[in-house]
Amino acid sequence: MSGSKLIKGTMILTGATLISKILGMIYVFPFYSIVGNIGGALYSYAYIPYTILLSMATMGVPLAVSKFVSKYNALGDYYTGRRLFKTGLLLMFGSGIFFFIILYSIAPWLAPKIIGENEYGIQHKEVVYVIRMVSTALIIVPMMSIIRGFFQGYQSMGPTAVSQVVEQIARIIFLLFSSYIVMKVLDGDLHVAVGLSVFAATIGAIFGMGILIWYWFKRKHHLNELLVNSKQESQLTTKEMLLELLSYAGPFVFVSLAIPLYQLVDEFTFHRAMESIGKGGDVAHELFSILNMYGHKLIMIPVSLATAFGLTLVPTITESFTENNFKQLHKQISQALQVVVFLTLPAVVGLAMVSGPAIGSLYSVNIVQMGEGIIRYYAPIALFFALFTVTSAILQGINQQRFAVYSMFSGLLIKTLLNIPLIQAFETYGAIWATGIGFFISIAINLFVIKKYTRFRFSYTIRRSLLISIFVLVMAVVVQLVLWLLSIFIQYEDGRGQSIVVLIISIAAGAGVYLYLSIKSNLAGFILGYRFKFLQRQKQKANG
Repeated sequence: MSGSKLIKGTMILTGATLISKILGMIYVFPFYSIVGNIGGALYSYAYIPYTILLSMATMGVPLAVSKFVSKYNALGDYYTGRRLFKTGLLLMFGSGIFFFIILYSIAPWLAPKIIGENEYGIQHKEVVYVIRMVSTALIIVPMMSIIRGFFQGYQSMGPTAVSQVVEQIARIIFLLFSSYIVMKVLDGDLHVAVGLSVFAATIGAIFGMGILIWYWFKRKHHLNELLVNSKQESQLTTKEMLLELLSYAGPFVFVSLAIPLYQLVDEFTFHRAMESIGKGGDVAHELFSILNMYGHKLIMIPVSLATAFGLTLVPTITESFTENNFKQLHKQISQALQVVVFLTLPAVVGLAMVSGPAIGSLYSVNIVQMGEGIIRYYAPIALFFALFTVTSAILQGINQQRFAVYSMFSGLLIKTLLNIPLIQAFETYGAIWATGIGFFISIAINLFVIKKYTRFRFSYTIRRSLLISIFVLVMAVVVQLVLWLLSIFIQYEDGRGQSIVVLIISIAAGAGVYLYLSIKSNLAGFILGYRFKFLQRQKQKANG
């Protein structure tokens, strides 16, 4: 495939992934209006264990298969890639069935561990029901991953991109439609509505698989032609082939699980800790849903944007490290870190400041009092999420990914040890602080390893970050002033309309000030690399 087609394919896949992520975030706003806080908590109780077992079932296969097939295709050995594809399909089918049986079987054991022995608001059988409903997706999704990886190995990104978007759209339509019918039309039980909502993952997988099968039959003739003309046949045994595949999947299977594992710690400890201080039952369910469902979706919006920009630099980091071009490597590492801080810091500070209007406009003013403080304290942790993702990717680029696994588990251990005592002392904020401390430890380890193996100096990055912090401080002052002035005329707690007005005006003021300072100082151009036309014009003015 030509370079231009490869770039085009990569852009298509990146765009599809971003669309899927955005859809996966915004559906929660109408979903909240249908099932509320308790429904959100019940949804999380099923989805967090499912996410972890799904990652274990797929084992990082899409990227690994893509790398394996691409490697042997480059050698003209299309036969070996096809062998892996057939063997991998059987492996993923078996893996999916195995983990489906595990999740389905342990659901009765998980339920009391999650919500405690006392059935306040949510019963054990309801948790078992939703966990078992979502477990069915494990049968299909792992097989989808290997088919996507196979197509990507041929530098064909379309099947993965289209199937991802179709899968997400089908899932969300079924989720919202089924929960609405049960709750608003039939006046049914909440756990039935949530059970159908999590079963939407299976519906989405069926549609996604259908798209992939369609692509397979459409391109089967061409793929078979390549197979016939295969130049050489590798002597790899099936065992050697699978071991090579797993070596590619490697440590980042675990790193991708960092946030779900932190959420799992909350899931197993939050209710017990809250019950121990006399605040269990419905209150604990509602607080948990704001923390790990609705609030989490909200704070992940800036994380996705920042990491998407930062991770684009990782392939170039790999190239520079391989060529021992440390001068260029240091510049790329610095830029990757600066991009994260430049995009995420103002977003999380801004979200913390407008947490009340954000909740009131996107969810409901009824939970502003309960959720405003949670979002205000949780939003800054998003910066840690982004930094951990990018620093772990840098470690992959310099072939030190094992340390990313060590750092992740070190932080997770700290989270596990601190979670219950901090929740007992500070309630929901304790869980947030335990997460923050855990990720801070992980990031510190990652940065230490980056410094050790690349001889990278952080002084320049720190100076840039201080300048960004000054601009963010100015932005914060402006946002606070706007909120104060608006409070004279309008109270965002009075209704969704008022919250939307306050949110839009305050965001516009804060973003406008930050962008103006960043562009006028040329900071945006230095960090983002003049990839946008308005930054190119600013550079010309500065040089003129």
